Amino acid sequence: MDTSSPPPFLHPRGHSAGNRQHRQAVHRAGYAALIVLPIIAAAILLLGVAILLVLRRAKWQSNDGGSSIGSSCRRSSFDDMKQVSKCSSAFKVNGIGYSPDVRNCIYGGKLGFAPHVKRKGGQVFTYRELELATEGFSQRNVIGNGGSGVLYRGLLKDGSMAAIKLLHVEGKQGERLFRMEVDLLSRLQSNYLVSLLGYCADQHHRLLVFEIMLNGCLQKHLHPTTSEERRSYRLLDWRTRLRIALDSARGLEFLHEHSVPAIIHRDFKCSKILLDQNFSAKVSDFGISKRSFYKANGHVQTHSLGTTGYVAPDRYASNGKLSAKSDVYSYGVVLLELLTGRVPVDITRPQGEHVLVSWALPRLTNREKVMEMVDPALQGQFSKKELIQVAAIAAVCVQSEADYRPLITDVVQSLIPIVRSTSAASPPNPAGFKEDKVSIILQ
Repeated sequence: MDTSSPPPFLHPRGHSAGNRQHRQAVHRAGYAALIVLPIIAAAILLLGVAILLVLRRAKWQSNDGGSSIGSSCRRSSFDDMKQVSKCSSAFKVNGIGYSPDVRNCIYGGKLGFAPHVKRKGGQVFTYRELELATEGFSQRNVIGNGGSGVLYRGLLKDGSMAAIKLLHVEGKQGERLFRMEVDLLSRLQSNYLVSLLGYCADQHHRLLVFEIMLNGCLQKHLHPTTSEERRSYRLLDWRTRLRIALDSARGLEFLHEHSVPAIIHRDFKCSKILLDQNFSAKVSDFGISKRSFYKANGHVQTHSLGTTGYVAPDRYASNGKLSAKSDVYSYGVVLLELLTGRVPVDITRPQGEHVLVSWALPRLTNREKVMEMVDPALQGQFSKKELIQVAAIAAVCVQSEADYRPLITDVVQSLIPIVRSTSAASPPNPAGFKEDKVSIILQ
């Protein structure tokens, strides 16, 4: 017998033990793979997500230019013009800083943006075009003059009339406000707001082009001061006054309720209500400086106190803090002007009648005295029932406490049935009632 080989019964046992050890090693490797591979896969996935987020952020920043007008309005409408700027690196879309030589960024009156882009409110004019439209900014074409600029009547090259405002823009702050003004006005579209047709930023010239309102401002009709104005502006009948009240309330409603963020006019008055050829009213002179980024308490701080006679008492008491209710007070004053034909402050009247609100307020809820308040120019041509209803609306609008004033939306809803009943009871005239059609373009 060969003694060098192991006994036969030892061979199967040794082979079985080796197989078990091999299987155990394979199992241990499998378990390790089951643990390690998911960890590796998760790490790769997280790395991929991180890289994707970094790339998306870089792309967003390059497209957006890092600009923001406010916390609620991150992107300027100029962004969709595809060319934020070809100016020096000092230029910023949000207007915080500009190159001192910003006019070198302008080509053909364009604010450094692509010339082929066209949008409502964004038509670009050269200074030469508007100079020709106004006959060299002739004095005979002046239709208004204010602190911010001179308003001219102009005939555009397409044959349409327009109101062209030559602005007084000074320094970087003025340039910033101009750009933001164009941005805001081009976004807002409503039948009850004066529309921006375009602008000019040709070299150092800054102009805004608005739709023309052929019947001028409400103030000229209610309070003509010269014999020429008395001949030029017609008497407003009762029905037209009610329509103007509703249209202007709808204009404020759009600014307060349908704009994001809300816009407070801050200087609402008769001269800011313009009338078209049909005596339909539109609100004018609202801009980026009046944009309201509400604080938690619903108020915004301002140093502008508006026009004497239209300013709510709570604004004086609160160091200029205002809310939408401040505009409601001013609207109530305008409503009193429509009812009485009086100006807000008139020191030529007898003692106790100098301030329209303080004189009218105790009479508005007295049915007999309210009849005595009506504008004599109406010659009794009005509905007593409608007068009492409108007087009640005016009374709550001019309350000294803001909390007692209604929202402008409530005013609109109260006036709609009054105006509709007046329209149904009267034959149609050129200033027919128009339905409420408003829209806004916001990015």
